[in-house]
Amino acid sequence: MTGLKDCSSREKLVVVGAGMAATRFVEELTNRAPDRYDILVIGDEPRLAYNRVLLSSVLAGELSVDDIELKPRQWWRAAGVEVLSGRKVIKINAAARRLLLDNGESVDYSKVALATGSRAARLPIEGADLPGVHVFRDVQDVEAMSRLEGRGARALVVGGGLLGLEAAYGLARRGVDVTLAHVMDRLMERQLDAVGADILRRLVEEKGVRVLLNANATRINGSGRVENVEFADGQTIPVDAVIFAVGIQPNADLARQAGLDVGRGVKIDDGLETSESGVFAIGECAEHRGVCYGLVEPAYEQGRVLAMRLAGQEASYGGSVVSTNLKVSGVRVFSAGDYLGEGDARRIVCKDPRMGIYRKLVVRDDRLMGAILVGDTNGAADILDLIRSGADISSQCDELMFGPPMREAA
Repeated sequence: MTGLKDCSSREKLVVVGAGMAATRFVEELTNRAPDRYDILVIGDEPRLAYNRVLLSSVLAGELSVDDIELKPRQWWRAAGVEVLSGRKVIKINAAARRLLLDNGESVDYSKVALATGSRAARLPIEGADLPGVHVFRDVQDVEAMSRLEGRGARALVVGGGLLGLEAAYGLARRGVDVTLAHVMDRLMERQLDAVGADILRRLVEEKGVRVLLNANATRINGSGRVENVEFADGQTIPVDAVIFAVGIQPNADLARQAGLDVGRGVKIDDGLETSESGVFAIGECAEHRGVCYGLVEPAYEQGRVLAMRLAGQEASYGGSVVSTNLKVSGVRVFSAGDYLGEGDARRIVCKDPRMGIYRKLVVRDDRLMGAILVGDTNGAADILDLIRSGADISSQCDELMFGPPMREAA
């Protein structure tokens, strides 16, 4: 190894990426096998890992960047983990088991875990590269968006998924005039049905965000800065800034250049290992059985399984039950499993639109298959456990549906 110290005979493990997945993996591994590895974490951001889920709270001015730091520097030091911030791995030499950094240094490894995450996508439309067009992905994005505060700014958020809603809410809390445009017919269409999405839309609008559905942005106009956005239906909205929240793309270029099997993400098996022995991948950069999850909980599950395996324990990753349990734009939202419940499934619904509450359970053969909770997420953890376990719930439906009195079954 050139330029970086190597003062231990323990097995050398390098984690490429210093985000949420990497942090949870390192925490799990150091708890299970504190003396087995010399661990080096390399991250290209100039700061320690932070909770990206809380970036909207930083944007809203409710939290500071320091508040969302996952682990303080002394924790990493006490765990015996070396962290190299502001450095990027630009090449993997799998045959030599060596990494090349952007400053010319090289790092040898025995095992390497890729936790390179993902990057925000932008719509391929004219004007997408104008000053004033942002994405909502990291602290630098939040800092740029925060400059809109206090001058009567108008912003358009493109994308009505989780990130778009969070960006819109954070800007609205800063006093920005916010419009959210979504190309689909409902918000969070991957997590909510039509009823739940409509309740969420009304709650979001009550918080000062104008929502446009079936809105396809086609062009951003401006001379040196953003001035307005055109839509496919002919509508034009004057704005000072545009924020893209239209999805993410796995950071798989490093693996691809190294000759690893890559689809949309870095392909991994049930042991989290890539096509190259000794190279593993977890989190948003990984593709398991054709799925890139792009969510925190699957990344944590993968990190736990990999930590168990590297600690010498039996473990296998069979995939995750996708769930969302967050405070979206100030509104509690939970979604998991087969929330649509088509075919012979029984759908049990409890709703009160005036109170902004919607609870839906999807049951098949006395097994809980999926659920949606909006406004009232009481019991979400128990519901998720039941979906994952496939336990018989025939005697628990009333308890699980406890909430507002208005109920109907389909």
